[in-house]
Amino acid sequence: MRKITLSVALLALAWTQAASIASDVPAGAEALVAKLKAIRPDLPVDAVHETPIAGMYGLELPDGTVLYGTADGKHLIAGDMYALGDDLVNLTETRRAVHRRALLDDMPVEDMVVFSPADKPKASIFVFTDVDCGYCRKLHQEMADINALGIEVRYLAYPRAGVGSDSYRKIVSAWCAEDRRTALTDLKAGRTIPSKSCPNPVAAQFDLGREVGITGTPAILTEDGRLYPGYMPAAQLAATLGVQ
Repeated sequence: MRKITLSVALLALAWTQAASIASDVPAGAEALVAKLKAIRPDLPVDAVHETPIAGMYGLELPDGTVLYGTADGKHLIAGDMYALGDDLVNLTETRRAVHRRALLDDMPVEDMVVFSPADKPKASIFVFTDVDCGYCRKLHQEMADINALGIEVRYLAYPRAGVGSDSYRKIVSAWCAEDRRTALTDLKAGRTIPSKSCPNPVAAQFDLGREVGITGTPAILTEDGRLYPGYMPAAQLAATLGVQ
């Protein structure tokens, strides 16, 4: 679970975006939103929602970060909120998952590199990947086992070194190849592929990864928006997805 201080949350979200405060504000949260807008007009807030705690509201930022503030506008908290019942339920992560799912819905599947099972998939995952990442390569080596378990893998490009890097150029070449799957497999095996350039979604997918909170690769997202950072063996992945 990520740990973030209030100052980091505020700065990270404000540095590239114009000021915007959600217009759909729940009754009771007006003073909080007005105070935040007055002292931090550069901080973008996508949405404001009620929480199970009376007098406290959630402020959703574009990267999925949720800040919590009191109705009187006097206090702001950065961190996750949990519900205590028969188990711990991370309410903040639940909202992040909804946010991630909405963003993934806007990314066309035809812009991804997809490895599908022979039969109808039992589940699909989205994987942000880099061709020079050791654990990305390890995950890809298990593709046959993953597909055999009925899991479809939808790759999105996330060159960790950034747009314009050598890794970026390699992954663009894969996305521009006539056979994307073979080209991506070759790169993950350490082989060289022809350098190619074309209109491609790599930069957009990299930006999407940052927006959903990706900090490393591979990063696995489920169809409902849950995020599992890092490598996961095929059997563990199937168990996580509830695929038998």
